[in-house]
Amino acid sequence: MDKFKKHSTPYMFILPAILLLFVFSILPIIISLVISFTNMDIKGLADWSQIDFVGFKNFIQLFQDKVFLKSMLNTGIYVVIGVPLAVGSSFVIAFLLHLLSEWLSSTFRVIYYMPSITNIVAIAVIWGFLYNQSYGLFNYLLSLVDIGAVPWLEHPFVAKLSLILLAVWKSNGVSMLIFLAALQSIPRNLYEASEIDGANRWQQLRKITLPSMSFATFFVTVTTLIGWVQFFEEPFVMTEGGPLNGTNSIALFIYQEGFQYSYFGYGAAASFILFFIIIIATAIQFKLRKSDDNL
Repeated sequence: MDKFKKHSTPYMFILPAILLLFVFSILPIIISLVISFTNMDIKGLADWSQIDFVGFKNFIQLFQDKVFLKSMLNTGIYVVIGVPLAVGSSFVIAFLLHLLSEWLSSTFRVIYYMPSITNIVAIAVIWGFLYNQSYGLFNYLLSLVDIGAVPWLEHPFVAKLSLILLAVWKSNGVSMLIFLAALQSIPRNLYEASEIDGANRWQQLRKITLPSMSFATFFVTVTTLIGWVQFFEEPFVMTEGGPLNGTNSIALFIYQEGFQYSYFGYGAAASFILFFIIIIATAIQFKLRKSDDNL
């Protein structure tokens, strides 16, 4: 009995977390997978007899849906442009803060972190005024140097770039803190030894700073990539996917199909395509990380 208690005690501690994970993560995924193979809609939700099994029809239809294909292309553009910008700008901010005095560094840390905890609706209101084509601040500043008004949220491609700029500004705070913690953990004696050997700042950055931060960079890149693949809040609040679906993302498409139009089966199928894209992207990141470690 004592032996059983000894071995079962650790499992009793983790049991609540496992139950919560199963109820709120694993079980919904299983249910969504089942729904994705049906034609479930608002009528089927009220009367289960209205639900029919359609197999892979939803998945086939998705890859014939021009709106979904456009949202996949938009998401790809968000990831390709947004991830390097978000990771790079966060590192630059953290590196510059690391060079400042403790008081200045703490002050600017708070300033850069504030957007990350600010409500997206409040941010959208402010940036909506900044992007306004008629009386926005950005176009006013451009008019001072005789540049015409830019349709920040009215042109499909320009609107994508505008949302990327907003999202990078909003997401810098968390990544910046991770990079800053990694920078502060690098032993000072490594830099002192390199200075004795005649290394300049650029060589120290390449040979000491960047290699010492490889795990932090990997972690930030993976989490940032996953976040951008699920890009939702900015297009939902700022443009609702417009103009002409030019800013629609896969996550927003899922929301529209599943919650606005009540096509639950179709939306669930789209969510699983997004799910597999995230798994593949993450697996590639881990594979590249493993390859770098073996060099």
